[in-house]
Amino acid sequence: MSLDDRVTDLERRIAALEATQIIQTSQTSQSPDAAADPVFWALEGLRARVPEPGAVMLVGHVELPDGRTAQWQEGAVTQDLLELDWATTSDAFAALGHPVRLRLLQQVLAGVATVPELTATEGVGTSGQVYHHLRQLVAAGWLSALGGGRYEVPVARVVPALVMVQAARR
Repeated sequence: MSLDDRVTDLERRIAALEATQIIQTSQTSQSPDAAADPVFWALEGLRARVPEPGAVMLVGHVELPDGRTAQWQEGAVTQDLLELDWATTSDAFAALGHPVRLRLLQQVLAGVATVPELTATEGVGTSGQVYHHLRQLVAAGWLSALGGGRYEVPVARVVPALVMVQAARR
């Protein structure tokens, strides 16, 4: 690897690290205007800290019905995302590509945790069909099996799931 390639790689890594620190820095140095606009202060912080061609961040603070709190952020510089083989993400997307699986994921996030409770959800089918869909969600990492027919959304997947729903609404 040439020196220029190594420097370019280091610059990209530093930008990625800086992108993941944006929210923590912004929370300690918010201006009064930032408090008045709870959405775009993050965007302005990102733009101020990450060089072009920019970066993407997922960030959220969520208190779940079961009492767990998901505080999560992840960032990636644009170039890294554009160079990524997007096909490697197809399993995660495919697991969410069925209306019943989306409904089950939503129910589990809302606090419905057992197979009998999930089977009682309108439109999800029989317990055998529910188990089939749950297996796919577990295999893709969207759910964790707790044993005894109980499921939960891993904390690290709460914010990404909600971000994907928000993105799909656009």
